[in-house]
Amino acid sequence: MDQDPKRKYHQPVMTREIVELFEPIDGGVLVDATYGGGGHSRALLSAYPGLQIIAIDRDSAAVADQAPDRVRLHQRAFSEMGELLDELGVDSITGALFDLGVSGHQLDTADRGFSYRQSGPLDMRMGPNAPFSAAEIVNDWPQDRLRRIIGKYGEERFASRIATAIVRARPVSDTAQLAEIVRDAIPAATRRTGGHPARRTFQAIRIAANDELAEIEAALETALDRLSTGGRCVVMSYHSLEDRIVKRAFADRAQGCTCPPEFPECRCGKTPTLRLINRKPLRPTDEEVEENPRARSAKVRAAEKVAA
Repeated sequence: MDQDPKRKYHQPVMTREIVELFEPIDGGVLVDATYGGGGHSRALLSAYPGLQIIAIDRDSAAVADQAPDRVRLHQRAFSEMGELLDELGVDSITGALFDLGVSGHQLDTADRGFSYRQSGPLDMRMGPNAPFSAAEIVNDWPQDRLRRIIGKYGEERFASRIATAIVRARPVSDTAQLAEIVRDAIPAATRRTGGHPARRTFQAIRIAANDELAEIEAALETALDRLSTGGRCVVMSYHSLEDRIVKRAFADRAQGCTCPPEFPECRCGKTPTLRLINRKPLRPTDEEVEENPRARSAKVRAAEKVAA
């Protein structure tokens, strides 16, 4: 991993586990829907010489460098996966990989506005097609709408206090000011535990700015529809909202007949199209978390297509 020339962009998480989850696949086309620095794609190419990769990332910084051989790299939102595959004449894929959330590069680049630890513009857009900037959300959205997204997307119990404080402080000029407003809105006793007090609010604003949860739902549906029989979908998430979407999408397609038990025969006609490879999510090892603390919250779920 240390030899990855793009590690400066993002240190890939759970690479060994992800490569192993795709082990039955040594050919065909895999979609890396969140290319980032290309760490996972490079590992997959090295492990599976017959594999071709279509890589997607909405961030221009991720697609700025030359992609390795056997990778076709496109700057697109992953919700546009179906449209892109149609353009490329690809009807089915043997694998799909999603590494959700924000990359290390995005967090560490102050000008992107993702970090609550550095001063930067209120941006947080992952690509040019993001619906909003953080500045629009923070300075223009009504207080009640702010409260709802901070509570829902950030799972923040002090959402009402934080939304009130943000509206009172308008106009908010940068991320440092926003982080200070959030910190001051949270009771002092609570601030001392659970990491940076602005973490959940920044997460909520980022999710809203990029419409991340709707993007995930749309992209997962496309990926699972396009998988060929025996193909695999592997998804790494970093917070409960993402993981809940993945768990539900996999479970819905892995479920068979839903008729009441008293029915003498199946009337719903539902048959499983997925097999869950791991019912409980895989987690990073203690050694990996020690080396890369951002891996701490990662969860990996995987499923295999068993029928069209």
